[in-house]
Amino acid sequence: MGATDRARRSRITGALAVPLIAALVLTGCSGGNDNLSQQWEEGSDKGYVAGDGSSISIPPSERTEPVEFSGETEHGGRLSSEDTAGSVTVVNFWYAGCAPCRAEAPDLVAAYDEFSPEGVQFVGVNTRDQSAQAVQFAEQFGVEYPSIMDNAGDRAVQRAFAGQVPLNAVPTTLVLDAEGRVAHRVLGQLADASQLRTLITETLEETAGEN
Repeated sequence: MGATDRARRSRITGALAVPLIAALVLTGCSGGNDNLSQQWEEGSDKGYVAGDGSSISIPPSERTEPVEFSGETEHGGRLSSEDTAGSVTVVNFWYAGCAPCRAEAPDLVAAYDEFSPEGVQFVGVNTRDQSAQAVQFAEQFGVEYPSIMDNAGDRAVQRAFAGQVPLNAVPTTLVLDAEGRVAHRVLGQLADASQLRTLITETLEETAGEN
């Protein structure tokens, strides 16, 4: 093979490699089938799927039925949707080793400090850790609201919400209206405290408008 033929073949091989590499990158970014709903069905535990921070808001007329959930908290107590009934509620899915979860923790704490006096409830749903890890995380970041430890058995809390809204990333933050229906969802890390503040305020204003 002459030098010209070798150079031509090298260019062709390089050109074919570019789309292949691009395809692999896209597959890695998209997560493919590696989402939490499928992991729950398989009984696996593969860590978090990175979300893109996208947010959706569901008009009241299009919301599904209230989500009923129940589980044991990191301190051994029991927490359920009956405890949050009638209140706008923030539900955050997280675990301690998830870097975006750690990054957004101060924003959740800020929202809790601002809105809990107004009756807004906050519930964490820990998808991976043992209780000791969850307690340590709460102490480190000043999290005062409870988290349900939902990493064992059939992951009942995650399944309850997966039936209402697709949860395919950790962290995911939901805002429930006073009826317990999903009103807003942020897939991935919160942009900042103001994003969550806006979603909570909008949901509170709905409740005020009904009275």
